[in-house]
Amino acid sequence: MYDSILVGTDGSDDASAAVRDAVSLARALEVPLYGVAVVETRTAYDTGLVDPEEAEERLRARAQDSLEALERAASDAGVSVTTSVRSGPPHEEILAYADERDVGLVVVGSHGRSSFRRALLGSTVDAILRLSERPVLVVDDEDAAAGDSS
Repeated sequence: MYDSILVGTDGSDDASAAVRDAVSLARALEVPLYGVAVVETRTAYDTGLVDPEEAEERLRARAQDSLEALERAASDAGVSVTTSVRSGPPHEEILAYADERDVGLVVVGSHGRSSFRRALLGSTVDAILRLSERPVLVVDDEDAAAGDSS
């Protein structure tokens, strides 16, 4: 079926659900699991109120936290995982990493940390679906969606 799986994570509820599904699939299929978290570099800070280096540091820490959660989930399930923090436009970096590792399946949450939960899909996921030459599994955290009254 799939010879390896890549999961993109940002620590959001939907990404956490994607991590759970990716770990379960990797375990059931007995295939390698890869995880990637991307530090968004397209955000411009031009107000002087936010130090760009400090903001990037916080984003890197959040990305590392997301990958550590993936590593714990994989370890608990007896699945080995290789992780990477990358910088750039998230959809480009996720697809590039998928190509580099020649993964069989990309797993992502339907929405990331963006506050635009009303959109059908997050912009990163939309771009991944449109541009990927690989199968993509989009996972929605049903608990978060059920509790969303927007």
